[in-house]
Amino acid sequence: MQDDPRQVLNKLAEAAGVSLAALSRMLGRNAAYLQQFVGRGSPRRLHEEDRRRLAAFFGVAEERLGGAASTGVPRVTVVRRDVTVSAGPGAVVEDDLALGIATIDGRLARQLGLRDGAASMVRAKGDSMAPGLRDGDYLLVNEDDRSPGPRGGVYVLRIGEAVVVKRVRAEAGALVVTSDNPAAPPVPDGQATVIGRVVWQMRAPS
Repeated sequence: MQDDPRQVLNKLAEAAGVSLAALSRMLGRNAAYLQQFVGRGSPRRLHEEDRRRLAAFFGVAEERLGGAASTGVPRVTVVRRDVTVSAGPGAVVEDDLALGIATIDGRLARQLGLRDGAASMVRAKGDSMAPGLRDGDYLLVNEDDRSPGPRGGVYVLRIGEAVVVKRVRAEAGALVVTSDNPAAPPVPDGQATVIGRVVWQMRAPS
């Protein structure tokens, strides 16, 4: 018998030390949204995208939050890395050890172009990629995508000993690395090594 998704959500939030109001804001909902779901059963079921984002945040299967039971669709492994990627001048990282393993629904992984074992989750720090990325956002990174094209995209990269998240494009055989925030400090000097492309973000609860 499947556990009540409302109880599951409440226990997950308590274990993570995050309030239902903060999680509601993370979803772009009013602060009472998840409290009403847990306490009153309204709505009766979480919206599919809300459920997907919550499942990714907690690293659990969507079925635990009321999604349909898996029907042979594989789940894709995501490594939670002990790295806070700087959206500012660059944070020096001595080691990027894995904090643990989470999984996401295989259907979402296909939509994002992710391969099992080649995806990671990190956190952004700073405001140089604002307004698109904010301090504390969780970023899902496709580590198979390390070759920016002329149109570019948002990538996690290493410059010297600093790990940063920046907008990167290829131009005349070289990488052009920029910040989205015009008030941001200059990008660190040095050779840039692309780690992967940011394919999904999730706003951190506050």
